[in-house]
Amino acid sequence: MLNHTLEMPRALQDLLERDAADESTLALPRRSFLKLAGAGGLALGAYPLLASAQAPAAAGLKPTQQPSAFVQIAPNGEVTVTINRLEFGQGVQTGLPMILAEELDADWGLVRSRNGSSDPAYLDPLFGLHMTGGSNSIKNSYTQYRELGARARAMLLSAAAARWNVDVATLRTQAGQVIAADGRKLGYGALAEAAMALPVPEQVTLKNPKDFRLIGRATTRLDARAKSSGRQDFGIDTRLPGQLTAVVAHPPVFGARLRSLDDSAARAIKGVKAVLRIPVDQGGEGVAVVAEGYWPAKQGREALKLDWDTSTVEKVDSEKLLAQYRELAKQPGARAFDADMAPLATAPRQLEAEFVFPYLAHAPMEPLNCTVSLGKDRAELWVGTQCPGLDAAAAAGVLGLKPEQVTMQVQMAGGGFGRRFVGSSDYVVEACNVAKAARAAGLDAPIRTLWSREDDIKGGYYRPMHLHRARIGFDERGNVLAWDHVLVGQSITTGTVFGQFMVKNGIDGTATEGLREPYPLPMRLTVHHPKVNVPVLWWRSVGSTHTAYVMETLLDEIARATKQDPVAYRLRLIGDKHPRHRAALQLAVDKSGYGKKQLPAGRAWGVAVHESFSTVVAYVVEASLKDGQPLLNRVTAGVHCNLAVNPRSIEAQVQGAALMGLSMCLPGAAITLKDGVVEQSNFGDFAVPRITDMPQIAVHVVPSAEPPTGMGEPGLPPLAPAFANAITRLTGKPLRELPFKLA
Repeated sequence: MLNHTLEMPRALQDLLERDAADESTLALPRRSFLKLAGAGGLALGAYPLLASAQAPAAAGLKPTQQPSAFVQIAPNGEVTVTINRLEFGQGVQTGLPMILAEELDADWGLVRSRNGSSDPAYLDPLFGLHMTGGSNSIKNSYTQYRELGARARAMLLSAAAARWNVDVATLRTQAGQVIAADGRKLGYGALAEAAMALPVPEQVTLKNPKDFRLIGRATTRLDARAKSSGRQDFGIDTRLPGQLTAVVAHPPVFGARLRSLDDSAARAIKGVKAVLRIPVDQGGEGVAVVAEGYWPAKQGREALKLDWDTSTVEKVDSEKLLAQYRELAKQPGARAFDADMAPLATAPRQLEAEFVFPYLAHAPMEPLNCTVSLGKDRAELWVGTQCPGLDAAAAAGVLGLKPEQVTMQVQMAGGGFGRRFVGSSDYVVEACNVAKAARAAGLDAPIRTLWSREDDIKGGYYRPMHLHRARIGFDERGNVLAWDHVLVGQSITTGTVFGQFMVKNGIDGTATEGLREPYPLPMRLTVHHPKVNVPVLWWRSVGSTHTAYVMETLLDEIARATKQDPVAYRLRLIGDKHPRHRAALQLAVDKSGYGKKQLPAGRAWGVAVHESFSTVVAYVVEASLKDGQPLLNRVTAGVHCNLAVNPRSIEAQVQGAALMGLSMCLPGAAITLKDGVVEQSNFGDFAVPRITDMPQIAVHVVPSAEPPTGMGEPGLPPLAPAFANAITRLTGKPLRELPFKLA
């Protein structure tokens, strides 16, 4: 489950895209935000540029458009493409080089990739941030990387024309070579230095998609061999000379502080170098044990005698919190949509429903980690982060440095699902506090702070718990006359740097994304955002993790109540205004055999379709009951992501996202609290799918030549509702709580 990307909310993307055209809409000046967010950047090390000679910068081009920052061609013809993103399983180390190599006409067998740095060249060309998120890597850099490849190709052609003293129009390129009309050939390696000394063309002609040779071809990832053989290093594998390892004892209740500490037994353990009291997230206090390795540090932590003062912090109880949410749902609140509800009272058919969604941990396979090395007036951090600028600024604040004095060595990350992009930079700040305290205690060594799996699952920043309530009036044909909806759940952006962008009229746009569209529903939406002592954050596909489930199961319920086929009902509601939804759903239906083949006894069909991050994914599933428990047997996906750059990566993303969507349905897939303490701690009590849970998955992509949209997250939201709809058809009972509860 490593092939996943960051969960930037769709609403934040929309705002940033609008902001690119109009900076005047923000309360905080955009440039100030970007300066904060971009500080530090993706500093992965210094690399040579395209060749020893540097091309003169084109006056009309931005740093993000200069080939010299992105392409290196070695004398042997090997082409190394620098990516402007973090690779943490989503496949950008292959997808972006494919795009550039296509226009360059490179020999794919000689193409390599590497990570970028904090140079302005590697900013997201749309958002102006050093960041990886929101399924935006391919979407935002598609045209950018095509133009980079085309510019480099044009320069190689000009260099060859000059060497042969021929008209450049008589030359062509193929598989890393320039070819003359008379058959002469020159490899790119022989031309690179001369080419990069030439002016960079501002205007280039891009290929017609019908002429693509790489883009659209299922391609094995460039990092596949290293990862499948165990040779790939991740952030947790960082090893520096003299490095020490720290683990932190966190308070059992968020924000609690120590009343007393007895560390004598911990200090007596061989290898333990220091025991340090440090501030931790949410205003709490923790104890760091620094040792020569993880094992003595862990032993030292277990030997600590800690007395926590929890008297001043809220102690959340999941059951009591749900009761509070139910009471809050009855109260007036902020309105997102406000359609006329008068038809509700006279509607011939009525439906009332309540949905409950628990807190969820991100639980990436690689737990959180950060290594810090302090110098006299500088700091260097090794960490898998998706927004190194924000983290560098936060580190600088802790260490008393300027952001430019902090170097972020961004490492390959083993998954994230949103947990490695935190407004508070919690685990990075914690690692810096450990390093700072260790320096004060006389330890002059790099400190690697590690979170265990238990630390990670109990450590906060969960997908928020949500309550939905809906009252729907509809007629005998399933036409919705009025839809009164209430949503209760914590805001994930209030109080963060993103809050000023995302919270409008008291409503966090990340909570409501995915409601209504593409269906023409007269909806009134009331939203409540209670403040709760549980840190929350986006989780892969953000608001759509719960809104898609509510929408798609309720529509299925209306279809059943009016005796309509769920596919035909959806297609009728979608109409002609959303052709991508229609195409994705129809493709999934056609490929699954829905309505044509007879399912085995005890199996049922389930359907759902949803758009997130500009991509539409439809699922047609087959499900059954085994020993009284839901079992997902087969999944057929119809995907509309416009142009498929690498169909193999799309398949992997949908498979991984579907599996993560399945994880929301399994017994034990919930984070619960009792007396302020998180009750789960590892995969033994926080369920994730095992190989026996994995269904057969077939992924089909709607053909398109339009610029690609995102694929990291869209495969997740419709899986759970499609599964639930199938089980409901078997049992006759709607599933309105996740994880599934049949009793």
